[in-house]
Amino acid sequence: MNTESTSHWHDHGVKVIPGSQLDLQTAQTPGMLRAAAITNARTGASKLWAGTVTIEPNAKTGAHHHGELESVIFVVSGRARMRWGENLEFTAEAGPGDFIYVPPFVPHQEINASRDEILSCVLVRSGQEPVVVNLDIEPVEDPEEVFWIDPLHSS
Repeated sequence: MNTESTSHWHDHGVKVIPGSQLDLQTAQTPGMLRAAAITNARTGASKLWAGTVTIEPNAKTGAHHHGELESVIFVVSGRARMRWGENLEFTAEAGPGDFIYVPPFVPHQEINASRDEILSCVLVRSGQEPVVVNLDIEPVEDPEEVFWIDPLHSS
């Protein structure tokens, strides 16, 4: 066994970040708490960012977008209601086990649809930049509900 190779993988191999040691010093949006797990500074990651998001019961975030970054949200527990669009005119809901994809530059808002349960999610973004552009949007009163149809499996 090559000790130089072993030493390299020791320092540049798999990293386990305990859930109790997430970094709260990351870009925030009013109404939610983001905590970083995987960042360049913490793990050396260069192409993605990952962390958690929690939203208190019956609360919502401010409208925002993440620039050119793509985001994936995985709902761990609770009920997420997403609103998006120029005036947050579209809405959809997701529950435990569901994934949410947010394309680049899409104005959106996360809402905890539950009155008594915390919404807990895992968040992954396609880059390291802590891009959070908070927006001042006047939302429409009655958003259109959108149901996702998989374009690969719709028959």
